[in-house]
Amino acid sequence: MKIYFAGSIRGGRDEKNVYLQIIDYLSTFGEVLTEHIGREHIEKNNSDNYIFNRDIMWLKASSAIVADVTVPSLGVGYEIGVAETLNIPILCLYNPKNNGILSAMLSGNENLSCKEYNNINEAKQLIDDFFSNVIKIK
Repeated sequence: MKIYFAGSIRGGRDEKNVYLQIIDYLSTFGEVLTEHIGREHIEKNNSDNYIFNRDIMWLKASSAIVADVTVPSLGVGYEIGVAETLNIPILCLYNPKNNGILSAMLSGNENLSCKEYNNINEAKQLIDDFFSNVIKIK
């Protein structure tokens, strides 16, 4: 199974350590195409056009999308929209730790599975539920 993980890059890297833990956990379900999202330094040598085309190719090849939407990101929102048009199952994880409010464009969309978590263990349980109930594996 190929999994596309989406998380903020240019919108803010506050959650990169959480991303790394989520990516590590997702790798138990399949190949995470976007494992670089958890790295400290990323995307410095690639053009914007290269990144866009590569990521669209990865989205099209994915069986599932897991997005951490805690840090608002235009790119992540775009990726979710593309994945929805491709009918790929999407899990949006959100940590409300800073009293943020999830966008109604996500929380109001019945095609998305938007789940709130407060720590990595809760996020892992939500991922388990998504893959066992929506993707029907493990």
